Amino acid sequence: MPTDTPPTPVTSRRSGKVLIVSVDNPPVNALGVDVRLGLVAAIDAAQADDTVAAVLIVGAGRNFIAGADIREFGQPPQPPALPDVCNRIEACSKPVIAALHGAALGGGLEVALAAHYRLAVNGAKLGLPEVQLGLMPGAGGTQRAPRLIGAGPALELMLSGRHVGAEEALALGLVDRLGRSDDTLAEGLAYAQELLAAGAPVRRTRDAQGLADQKASRSALDAARADVAAKSRGLFSPQKIVEAVEAALDHPFDEGLRLERTLFLQCIDSPQRAGLIHAFFAEREVVKAPETRGAQPRPLASAGVVGGGTMGAGIAVAMLDAGMTVTMIERDAESLARGRANVEKVYDGLVAKGRLSADAKAAVMARFAGATAYDALADADLVVEAVFEDMAVKQAVFAELDRVCKPGAVLATNTSYLDINEIAASISRPQDVLGLHFFSPANIMKLLEIVVPTQVSADVVATGFALAKKLRKVAVRAGVCDGFIGNRILAVYRQAADTMLEDGASPYQIDEALREFGYPMGPYQVADLAGGDIGWATRKRRAATRDTRARYVQIADRLCERGWFGQKTGRGWYLYAKGSRSGTPDPEVLAIVEAERQRAGITPRSFSNDEIVRRYLAAMINEGANVVHEAIALRPLDVDVVFVAGYGFPRQGGGPMKYADTVGLPQVLADIREFAQEDPLFWQPSPLLVDLVMRDKNFDSLNKIA
Repeated sequence: MPTDTPPTPVTSRRSGKVLIVSVDNPPVNALGVDVRLGLVAAIDAAQADDTVAAVLIVGAGRNFIAGADIREFGQPPQPPALPDVCNRIEACSKPVIAALHGAALGGGLEVALAAHYRLAVNGAKLGLPEVQLGLMPGAGGTQRAPRLIGAGPALELMLSGRHVGAEEALALGLVDRLGRSDDTLAEGLAYAQELLAAGAPVRRTRDAQGLADQKASRSALDAARADVAAKSRGLFSPQKIVEAVEAALDHPFDEGLRLERTLFLQCIDSPQRAGLIHAFFAEREVVKAPETRGAQPRPLASAGVVGGGTMGAGIAVAMLDAGMTVTMIERDAESLARGRANVEKVYDGLVAKGRLSADAKAAVMARFAGATAYDALADADLVVEAVFEDMAVKQAVFAELDRVCKPGAVLATNTSYLDINEIAASISRPQDVLGLHFFSPANIMKLLEIVVPTQVSADVVATGFALAKKLRKVAVRAGVCDGFIGNRILAVYRQAADTMLEDGASPYQIDEALREFGYPMGPYQVADLAGGDIGWATRKRRAATRDTRARYVQIADRLCERGWFGQKTGRGWYLYAKGSRSGTPDPEVLAIVEAERQRAGITPRSFSNDEIVRRYLAAMINEGANVVHEAIALRPLDVDVVFVAGYGFPRQGGGPMKYADTVGLPQVLADIREFAQEDPLFWQPSPLLVDLVMRDKNFDSLNKIA
């Protein structure tokens, strides 16, 4: 019985004296083993054929080569290894030309660097983004790129992981020619014929002279090392990239290649790589919410924003940046003027930095309108309210939206804590009500919690995810509860921090311990940035329903009673000099902490930084398990994405649930039971955590939607 033979991902055909080698491995032309084998075979065939004078490598479909094949991650290596493929291409005695379109990233760019000549067409994206997965270029990228474009530009490209377009690639020297049209094959063939007509020789990147200026190269290396120490503290692969480029400077090419491979394998074995790859794939998996299957999003051309404060203005800017028209509603002309000023301030800052022209700002602001009457929202496809966090205030806003908005308009609330089911039930179209929980500043922060109330239509949920994509945000589905995913868990681990504070740690030691773990800021720095009054209002709202048996630490309340709300008041947990966003420890805060300990009858004890981190993360993981157990989050990976994208959890840890798997759930449960001896009410192990330990499972085993 005949069987279908899978198509060959690398094919060759002749065009005159040029052998066209085409990579066709959908969806992105990844460098799987069959592609690697095909490239080697094609180069060998060209080498053996006297009628072939040059080789042109092109990609079929949307990309040249988008990088490694993710299906091979974690699998035993299959020869030929990519470094051997690249070396074979570079060693070819006939000119090899790479014609680039779409993505030429990671290993794809390393293949192109091994070619002798490179052409890029409009829309091509070149980059070596391996650092974002805890890796480094491992097929000669750290040796060829510096030799081709110099140590400084190569280090910047690899350490940032950013993509460059065709024109910048030409300016850097990554490519030799820009195509005049978007027809990659025609442009590549024309370039190959031109090179042959000119008698162009084989030109190997290993022999390029980008490192000839030793002084400039050494200076670039020192600057990169200092930058990594300052900005990538605790990260493994950036240090290894610097070491590899130093080898390019200090050693012959082949020796540098060997060291690059050694360092690359060290990155492969690093726990950080597993965490970063988990975060990478989790952000792609998290958009798969059950409500979005088969549901078509509603239109998203025009939007309304109710409220022009920091949050409302940030939401408006995010939408304007996405090309939408935006109408802002405020209660009076004075408030509306402030709201518009808040929006303009963002764009004025970009103009001042040279990142936006005055004309471009004017074009953006032409899509912005303001009004004091809700009737201006009659034609809006989507409206987001961003008013004061009070149920009565929000219900009054929604009553107006119910009155004026067209049928089918999506009515969204940006509430951080309030019951969206209650908001939806207060109007005649609960099926159109959705939670869109932005994080401040909304035009910068990547996370968007899409909160799904009981009666919402599936196409409204799909619209929320479509909006997130349009705004280039990471969307996570959340169920309705006090605080949803992120703020609910935040309340618990902040309680753990406050307890340690009252028991003997200082706010400054706790912040330091979390920064050492990898957070950009500690919890008390974050509180000062967000504003202490926000948490104070929430605590007062919850006071009536607080369990009277639960321990309640009042230190933060004492600061708020003095009007010390953080950066915006110049004083919070830290002192802030006028205009400064960097705080210094405050002896008066420590005096308040000590007074509160005495009031509570607590004899302070010392905490190590390790113990602070253990307790802080145990509280986070345990509540994360509860959130999954109660289906507020669909899967553990949803919790991970929330905390990596929105709460500063170090990306190399993958998120709290991935980190728990790395530590081992039995160890996490043992920690919780140890801490429960002091406070059994707070440290109640999550039923899900207990169940997984009993069944010898981990959180990752739950990372699929049934």
